[in-house]
Amino acid sequence: MQIDTAWRLLFGGMERDPQGLSARVRSIIAEAIETGLLAPDLRVPSSRSLAEALGISRNTVNAAYQHLIDDGLLIARERSGCFVASSDDRRASEPTNASVAADRAGGWAARFAIQPSRLPQITKPRDWMDYPYPFLFGQFDPSLFPTNPWRESVKAASSVQEITRWARDMIDDDDPDLLDQLRHKVLPRRGIFAGPGEIIITIGSQHALSMLVQLLVGRDTPVGIENPGYPDVRHMVGIATADMRPLTSDGFGVVPDAVFASSRVAFVTVGHQCPTTAVMPIGRRRALLDAAARQDVVLVEDDYESDLSVEGDADLPCLKSLDRADRVIYTGSFSKILAPGLRIGYVVAPKPVIDELRVLRRLMLRHPPTNNQRSLATFIQLGHYRQHLRRTATVLEERAARIADLLPELLPGCRFRRDFGAKSFWIEGPPVLDSRDLVRRARDQGVLIEAGDIFFLDPAEGRRYFRLGFTSIATHRIEPGLRRLGALLRKEAV
Repeated sequence: MQIDTAWRLLFGGMERDPQGLSARVRSIIAEAIETGLLAPDLRVPSSRSLAEALGISRNTVNAAYQHLIDDGLLIARERSGCFVASSDDRRASEPTNASVAADRAGGWAARFAIQPSRLPQITKPRDWMDYPYPFLFGQFDPSLFPTNPWRESVKAASSVQEITRWARDMIDDDDPDLLDQLRHKVLPRRGIFAGPGEIIITIGSQHALSMLVQLLVGRDTPVGIENPGYPDVRHMVGIATADMRPLTSDGFGVVPDAVFASSRVAFVTVGHQCPTTAVMPIGRRRALLDAAARQDVVLVEDDYESDLSVEGDADLPCLKSLDRADRVIYTGSFSKILAPGLRIGYVVAPKPVIDELRVLRRLMLRHPPTNNQRSLATFIQLGHYRQHLRRTATVLEERAARIADLLPELLPGCRFRRDFGAKSFWIEGPPVLDSRDLVRRARDQGVLIEAGDIFFLDPAEGRRYFRLGFTSIATHRIEPGLRRLGALLRKEAV
């Protein structure tokens, strides 16, 4: 789409202050919409076209467009681009009461048993790879993906003989080769020795956690969750039960106190607490297991960052490896290790639990794609998995060390935490900090961070916190990105 003369004239007198370009673009478009200069349903130039015409970064234009979409002035239409919102679009974006919303949606809202869209969501720009400084946790870094070894594994799994094995309907079974590789080459690294029938493959750990909530949590089941903690688990549990209990936590993780003892099920992240990165010491882990055995509490251990620990102390045994009473259900995933798009996770649990999960999974989706399972099994069998862990761990350790060295200088008004092996830093800003506002202003500068309030039951408690991930940012971009972030924080303190 070419930029016509009218658009060039619209931005003809724009100030060129690089620190406020995105805000200036946004204000010019907003004013033109409000004054009627830009008519409803008019298609705006693509971010690439406008950026080239103005001689500015595409990220700058993307950030401006996103703010205008958030404000209801623009609307994004799939595969069509961005358009000036009509009056109907703007009304639809305004907060409405339930009855009005139901009327506008043809009565659908009244038919929903639940409305997950009303829950606070973890949001990250879909085009985050276009930003120069993505300090995001758990995202895919193309430079770390083992492209050639993965191609070799996919090719090996694509022979006529292999296709014959995995292309049939497995009903509720999993690829036997992947189960063997998990039992013999992956789980023993975590101290877990699973027997036959004690593992089920899932579409990532999110699917695993969702099935476990469905299996274990009834409407009146008392369930303990971490606070702060993983928001999607909190939402899953909140939908399933009316008795959700925030577990007491300290600097070492969950405390096995009366609140814990009163729970029937507790969801915990002891390897790296989400989001603080706290690693629970061995004494606390044993105390947690002892309390669970005394009080008949089932522990769901979400070991979402397993296998990529690089520092020596990361060899702490997981809860499942210490469990002697079949009280721990373990979930893991290859999303943080290889790529989120692979969508392969797993549950390790006593056979009666796995038997029920197999039936539940069949009712939902039968089984995860077996071609991906076979390719991953081959990848592990050929030794590529171990090599990838060594290479990736070295790179991530370098990035972590670089950030740790720079934070005291560039973010002097903040406190930060990263326990050994974690792939993110948990940052506590000054009391006046509004991390949501910081996220927006940082995005305008090409820096992506994650606000901390989403992790808390009471968002106000997390207002001054934010998370810095480093799996998705190149090492050479860390310092310039942190310098931009530090400059924004200094403005906040003035």
